[in-house]
Amino acid sequence: MHVLLLKEPRDEESAPDPYMKELESHGHKATLIPVLSFKFVSLNTFSDKLFQPEKHGGLIFTSPRAVEAVKMCLDMGGRREEWNKSIKDKWNSKSIYVVGKATAALVQSLGLKPLGEDTGTADVLSRLIIEREDTDIPPLFFPCGSIKREVLPTALRENGVPLETLTVYQTAEHPDLEKNLKNYFTEQGTPASIAFFSPSGVKFCLEAVRRLSGDQLNEIKFAAIGPTTRDAMAAEGLCVSCTAEKPTAEHLAAAIATALQ
Repeated sequence: MHVLLLKEPRDEESAPDPYMKELESHGHKATLIPVLSFKFVSLNTFSDKLFQPEKHGGLIFTSPRAVEAVKMCLDMGGRREEWNKSIKDKWNSKSIYVVGKATAALVQSLGLKPLGEDTGTADVLSRLIIEREDTDIPPLFFPCGSIKREVLPTALRENGVPLETLTVYQTAEHPDLEKNLKNYFTEQGTPASIAFFSPSGVKFCLEAVRRLSGDQLNEIKFAAIGPTTRDAMAAEGLCVSCTAEKPTAEHLAAAIATALQ
């Protein structure tokens, strides 16, 4: 059956997307349409902060994009050597928190040791941080996107854990989203299942999906990568058929395969 994935492609363009691969192993034909585009901002400020680990109690990464911004800072200033020689070790003497395996893998590629890759959501990660950190540490540093949710900052603030945030990328709708969706529905018809990967994806795609699927909307099995996305879908009145137990390709593919049986 046809499954439409409304998500970002793999960062390594050459490798097949793990979600597509997993769904194909269950016998389904998956198509990926990118939903978001990203513009990096404040990289000079970010770079300065990255090279002053002594001013912070640790790092928090909740998206692959924030880690990409680190790589850009290192390449932009030609500072990778300095990073590898001393700075990464100074950060590794503190806590480096992450949400999800994809972000954890990118953090490891910077030579950093991530904590919390199994947390899956910012809500669960914030509980881990509150358990581990004292309130008298220097602020944890959280590079984030322009439309981050306030779950993590609010939880830390309410529990007295100091936090400093910096917006390092802005999120917008992918310029070809409407056109790509239209082409997909024209060529493939209405898919058996559509998977959403973020509340922003729901916001940017849902109107077009409703319009293009018309009378067949209720026949689509809608899938969510996690509880935050599921709640955003439900708030828009969508009937969510399944939610991945963890935000991984294996868990999502298994959930969709079960829903489509």
